[in-house]
Amino acid sequence: MTHYRIAASVEDALKILEEHGGEARIMAGGTDVMVDMHKGKIAPRCLVDITRIPELRAISVVGEAVQVGAAVSLAEIHRHPFIAQNVHVLAEAARSVGALPIQTAATWAGNIVQAMPAADGAIAALALQAEARIVDATGARWKPVEMLFVRPGVSAVDPCRQIITHIRFRVPSRLWGSAWARAGRRESLVLPTLNCGVSLRLHEDGTIAEAVIALGPVAPTPYRARDAEAFLRGKTPDAAAFAEAGCIITGDCNPRTSPARASREYRLALIPEMVTQALEAATRRAENRRSQS
Repeated sequence: MTHYRIAASVEDALKILEEHGGEARIMAGGTDVMVDMHKGKIAPRCLVDITRIPELRAISVVGEAVQVGAAVSLAEIHRHPFIAQNVHVLAEAARSVGALPIQTAATWAGNIVQAMPAADGAIAALALQAEARIVDATGARWKPVEMLFVRPGVSAVDPCRQIITHIRFRVPSRLWGSAWARAGRRESLVLPTLNCGVSLRLHEDGTIAEAVIALGPVAPTPYRARDAEAFLRGKTPDAAAFAEAGCIITGDCNPRTSPARASREYRLALIPEMVTQALEAATRRAENRRSQS
């Protein structure tokens, strides 16, 4: 029999985890945990609900960072005025996860801990170079989200002993833009054929100062296209440069064939166009931010 506990604080949640010696599990939205329990993949003795902890329920700007609490739902993220207007890659990725009933319960932190290579929230987190605050019995520390994936479905965060309390990323600068692209049979399948999150920062002269490109599922874990990112630095943000970046990614990544979703060949053919469209959208937004400042 699985017990259900509502934690009053992060400290309370850690105490409950410790009491159960690795047989309790953190839960926020529960959209993945409950499915995994139903399938017999996990059988925790206790579920520890963290959704009533006030400090985990907020989205805030702290210094130069936007900070999202682990109990904030994906629907709250994509409806948040600052994120909707300024952080398109996150707003649009949050809106891509399942349908609205799922988004009203599911959380960004939970999506990341599931560690699926095509998780929309994980791809957006990589595009934002986000960090997660991880708390356990030894204390708290911030880690890049990119370091939290071991293999498909396996996270470096142990939800039976650790808690992600917050996720943070840099406040968008004046010459920064982001975008999201996704392909998939939405009416029949939640997981995408391919998804892509990008962010891009321009120099004052209009050339690319920094580009971040994340994709899934093209590798065993959410993927950063570092060779393509390096190629784009200093380039003029035009279709030719973006198409070349897409070709570099096609040569570097290794998508697999999925009978339920798409072949490897189809995914490889889709990457250049998807990357180009996302980078063009991010560039337009960066240029718009400059003209509005």
